[in-house]
Amino acid sequence: MHYSPLSETCPLPFSPFKSCTVPRPIGWISTISKTGVANLAPYSQWQNLTFDPPMVMFSANQTIDGNKKDTTKNIEDNGWFVWNMATYDLREAVNKSAMYVPPEEDEFETAGVTKLASVECDVPRVAESPCHFECEYLSTHRIPANTPVATIDVIFARVARIHIDDKFILPSGKLDIPKIRPIARMGYYDYAVINETFEMQVPGATEAEAKGLEGKT
Repeated sequence: MHYSPLSETCPLPFSPFKSCTVPRPIGWISTISKTGVANLAPYSQWQNLTFDPPMVMFSANQTIDGNKKDTTKNIEDNGWFVWNMATYDLREAVNKSAMYVPPEEDEFETAGVTKLASVECDVPRVAESPCHFECEYLSTHRIPANTPVATIDVIFARVARIHIDDKFILPSGKLDIPKIRPIARMGYYDYAVINETFEMQVPGATEAEAKGLEGKT
């Protein structure tokens, strides 16, 4: 089976596109509005960009009315956002935070999670989440698409502070990912959870290359 998504109708009852680029990390993004209302929403187009300094990006589709998402507006107005790691234990809260609610509604309350103060900014973190990035806004790259809702705003940011819950740090100094159990987006209404990891080292890598790949500081 093959088809052109640019000129042909998908021959399957569900588009395979989002289920091929998997698993996708979830950008569980908290922001705050000009009037001080907290916003919390998950984005499945989220990724790191580089490490020195660490930078991240995520893309937010527009609303069905063709307007920018509240998350995008808040970031551009406030200059900051927080990424909160989405885990299996928090899956229901993550799902609730995907619901549409009016901008004047506090989505921490909707999701049933607790606010935790940040250090570098006034955007709250999800207290129940084991890992957070406080992110300083850099720029927005807007890409028009065939429909208003498909049009995206790609947000770029610099990570100004990283928070890790100490109980998830191994004696080696690495994160205990199987204990954290992050969840990832799989397309359709499907998700995956990381319960197991394995290690592979690149054959022939120099000491400097290996250090970079492993993330040694």
